[in-house]
Amino acid sequence: MKLLRPMGEICCNVGCNVSAFVPSRTTLLSHRKRIHASGEQLKRKALTTRTFYRLQSAVATADKECTGNVLNILRERGLLDACTSEGSLSEATQKPVRVYCGFDPTADSLHLGNLLGIVVLSWFQRCGHTPVVLLGGATGSIGDPSGKSVERPLLETKIIQSNTLKIGQNLEEVLGRESKYPPPLVMNNLDWFADMSFLDFLRNVGRYARVGTMITRDSVKTRLDSESGMSFTEFSYQLLQGYDFMHLFQNHEVTVQIGGSDQWGNIVAGSDLIRRTVAKDSVFGLTFPLLLKADGKKFGKSEDGAIWLSSERLSPFKFYQYLLNTKDEDVLRLMKMLTFLPLNEIETYSKLMNSKNYVQNSAQVRLAEEVTRFVHGEVGLQKAITATKGLLPGSDTELDIDVLESLIDVVPTAICARTDIIGIPIVDVAVKVGLRKSKAEVRRMIDGGGVRINNKKVLDVSTCISPEELIAGRMLLISMGKKNKFLIQVQS
Repeated sequence: MKLLRPMGEICCNVGCNVSAFVPSRTTLLSHRKRIHASGEQLKRKALTTRTFYRLQSAVATADKECTGNVLNILRERGLLDACTSEGSLSEATQKPVRVYCGFDPTADSLHLGNLLGIVVLSWFQRCGHTPVVLLGGATGSIGDPSGKSVERPLLETKIIQSNTLKIGQNLEEVLGRESKYPPPLVMNNLDWFADMSFLDFLRNVGRYARVGTMITRDSVKTRLDSESGMSFTEFSYQLLQGYDFMHLFQNHEVTVQIGGSDQWGNIVAGSDLIRRTVAKDSVFGLTFPLLLKADGKKFGKSEDGAIWLSSERLSPFKFYQYLLNTKDEDVLRLMKMLTFLPLNEIETYSKLMNSKNYVQNSAQVRLAEEVTRFVHGEVGLQKAITATKGLLPGSDTELDIDVLESLIDVVPTAICARTDIIGIPIVDVAVKVGLRKSKAEVRRMIDGGGVRINNKKVLDVSTCISPEELIAGRMLLISMGKKNKFLIQVQS
């Protein structure tokens, strides 16, 4: 036996003509990377009341493109914390602009806390603007002190390079899935910092910085007042990020930088640098709030750690399940911030949650579907839904080979020889694969009705596994209680 897995708004404001914003596809593809078009979207399920069916039917045919000023959309959805020269920015975004958000490769995947930045980029994108993803291949070797009480550990160059590649691929996939929107531009700041000497940096950047202003940044003041203090390396980070903005402005016509509220000081540093060196007032900074729960704790953390966006780090099923477990006091706010559902639909959920006809967790189901689809695509969402159905307890849950295969990365799995399974008592098999430590314990569970094979209750302790119980002749699911499940793949 080979053990594979251990136990264990649309906003209706006037002034945003999307069709006028979006350049032709031919023009875009002439100088940008070709992106992946998403497959045909499938019909959504899981809502069962008549009200919800009418709601879904209307949304299924609705066009979710931006039909209002992007700043108004962000404000109405709780995604606008602060911005520089709001009136001028609102006017500037009446025409296509390029807007960037930076991501340092501190891990090989982004996590749910990073999703707000991607969502805000996507809102700009849906309003006809070009999203620019800046990977911190250079700045990641230093570490942003914003929001940190101690200095980040330095990563090896090879790890940073690997992380940068994986994060870039993930972001390009998410933001490039819809071919009707301007495709993302993915860049790496190592491309312009790699050949820059320290003296060049001091001459071209340092001379324009004012230490007094740098010290007043919140990210700096907090660290200077702490016991650990702040190194010169971290202190210089805001200059590096500031130069990123200047480089992107001068070489790639990027005029807007976005980031979390803790990035305000770094963003302003970039705007100031551009004004001092190029004497332009046509650049803007915008921040969005951090993703928090109603209790003030960060959203995106579980008992097992971060909720990763990459399917290599966390399966779409587990990502979906985390969102499915969102508390009622958080779900409506997260629907506004993390999905592209029209606000009037979210308001309908708000009303239904306070009515007698509300189907428990329907809002959570919709949140999980929309966010999982955005991050993992329609294929990833369907895998998550299929796996979720397969794990539902009771004999009413139908199992087929597609359902069982969707569970391979979800539940503990083992590969067994046919002779080790067929004709062998379930008591022996359960102990052999590690579901229980002793046969006596398995027998007690059978007597108590707690053991199932392919969701069918085992009634006799002497029951042996028959060939007919192998779905598609090669897989079966053993359940011990409501939560402990084990998948067995049988070799010929």
